[in-house]
Formats: sequence, structure tokens, C-alpha cells
Amino acid sequence: MGRVIAITNQKGGVGKTSSAINLAASLAILEKKTLIIDADPQANATSGIGINPKEVKHGLYECLVGDAAIKDSILSTETPHLDILPSHVDLVGAEIELINVPSRERIISKLIDGVRDIYDFILIDCSPSLGLITVNALAAADSVIIPVQAEYFALEGLGKLLNTIKIVQKRINADLQIEGILITMFDQRLRLANDVNQEVRKHFEELVFETIIHRNTRIGEAPSVGKPVILFDASSKGAQDYLNLAREILVKHGQISETVTS
Repeated sequence: MGRVIAITNQKGGVGKTSSAINLAASLAILEKKTLIIDADPQANATSGIGINPKEVKHGLYECLVGDAAIKDSILSTETPHLDILPSHVDLVGAEIELINVPSRERIISKLIDGVRDIYDFILIDCSPSLGLITVNALAAADSVIIPVQAEYFALEGLGKLLNTIKIVQKRINADLQIEGILITMFDQRLRLANDVNQEVRKHFEELVFETIIHRNTRIGEAPSVGKPVILFDASSKGAQDYLNLAREILVKHGQISETVTS
């Protein structure tokens, strides 16, 4: 059974989609069969992995409204062991179309049930909003990764998101866990970034990943050519950071030994 991880933060610009793409690719490079689900109408995960959203015939939207089966909508990518359930702009209307559907908050969960045995990991790139699609993702997930930018206002909205997760745990998905809070866009030269890192770790302790994603130009450049950073520049700091994150998660779940990470 594949582990389902939602990657979410209602605050934009925190590296959410970059983390979804690059963590998924890193898990795949480590030979874990991985699916990324693009649950954001902006479809940045789709384009960032090399697929033109305008050319997507069947994606998450069609699966949600019952026009396509998930197995027929999943596409392979340039990265070995990595597939994607893509998105396109029509997804923005899905919440209205699903408003009267019974158990509408569990549709993604039911979709995933059809492919969960095929994958080791299923990552969901959520929209920055806390609408029905994001609630669906949280209902389907085993755990949540929360990217937090190492800049001023980093904690803004984090408390609200954690409260939302508690509500989902109470009402929809009692087994939902926090996989970890991920410090992103970290520049060790800046005092503010170091202060934010310390503050987040002080408040949330073991919930924070040991791995930090440093600010790296290659992470920002890679989506422009439709590649994860590990395919764009495997030697870059950004690629190595996401590989370390993947290894940290695999160690946590007993899928590799800790000695392999060194």
C-alpha cells in the first residue's frame, strides 16, 4: 500500500509545488514507484514536470466528475518510476460541480484506492486555498508536509493550517499525521533566515524535518524546461537537498537504513 502525502500551505510562495515535484522525483530516483497528483488548478506541477496542461485530455478534473478513470488518466514522465495525474484550468470549476455529490470530501480518496497498490508513494500538490479539493486531499492522505519559507511572516497562517488539520482529523480522517514541517528557501547568510529556522524548530520541535531546502537558483530554473531539479542539475544544492529529504522520509518509514543516507 502506497503512502499518501499531501503537500499544502494556504500561504503562497513557500515552495509548495517545487517541493512536490522535486520530492516526488527524488523518491523516484531512489527507485520508489511514485505518483504525483496535481490538485491545483494552476497546474504548475503538471507543467513543471514537462507536460503542457493545455494538451491534457484526461486529468484530475475528469476523474473527479466521473468522466475518466484514474488509471486511464495517469501519465508517465521523463523521470524513471515517476508518474503524474495531471491538471488543467477546468479543475477550478470542480468544487461547484461537486457541491451536491454525496461524500464529496472523499472523492480523491476513492480515486486513490484504485491505484494505491501500484505505488510506494503518492504525493498530492494541493492548491493554496482550503477549499473542497484540498479537503479531499487531506481526507485521502496518510500525512501532510507543510513547506514554510525561511523569511518574515513564515509562521503567518501556519497556526490556522494546523487548526484545519485538527478539524480534518476530528471529522474526516482521524489517522492523518503531520509528516513534517519543511523549511524552504533558506539562505544561511541571512540572520533573519537563521532566526526563522530556530523559531520554527523551537515551536514545533520534532515536527520539523532535519533537512532544509536552501535557496538555489537551479530549483527556480528547472520548471522552465519542464524538469525536476535532479534531472536539470543533479549536482546542484537544490537537487541534493531534495534527495536528502527523500532519504529522511524513507528512513523514518523504515524503507532504507540510516547508514545509507551518509
